[in-house]
Amino acid sequence: MHQFQPYPVDLLELNPFTKISSEWMLITAGNQEKANAMTASWGGLGVLWGKNVAFIFVRENRYTKEFIDKEAYFSCSFFDKKYKNDLKYFGVVSGRQEDKFKISGLTVNFKDDIPYVDEGDFICLCKKMAAVPITEAHFLDPEIREKWYSGKEEGNLHTLYIGEILDLLAR
Repeated sequence: MHQFQPYPVDLLELNPFTKISSEWMLITAGNQEKANAMTASWGGLGVLWGKNVAFIFVRENRYTKEFIDKEAYFSCSFFDKKYKNDLKYFGVVSGRQEDKFKISGLTVNFKDDIPYVDEGDFICLCKKMAAVPITEAHFLDPEIREKWYSGKEEGNLHTLYIGEILDLLAR
């Protein structure tokens, strides 16, 4: 296991636009018995309801969503670019079919019972504050449905999760 240090939020110099959108993150949820992770390129960091928060978007059909819905916590792990192939794998393979941690060689670890991926460079440990299902009625721009929810993704909408950042860890 890697050695992490607490990271003060006021020192954070992470660019969420590149870190999330193009470098991606792994969202991990579960418990000591079973955890799962998925790759995400949608989300953000900010302040809401007087708290530092992470917000993530998870499609209805994702296996990790079952873990997020069941548990009170989730994590967002950010990686060095050398892990890009692992993140691709976690994005296309379902944990329903195989143990992604066992096959990839990445390791799930826990801090205060919150699962995260040990190979990450930077970790946000979060407590769920809200889960908001996104419906087509929420789309103000008609292009959203056509671009993101047509074809094979028809009806497979997202849930927005907002989590209070309880702890930041860095190597």
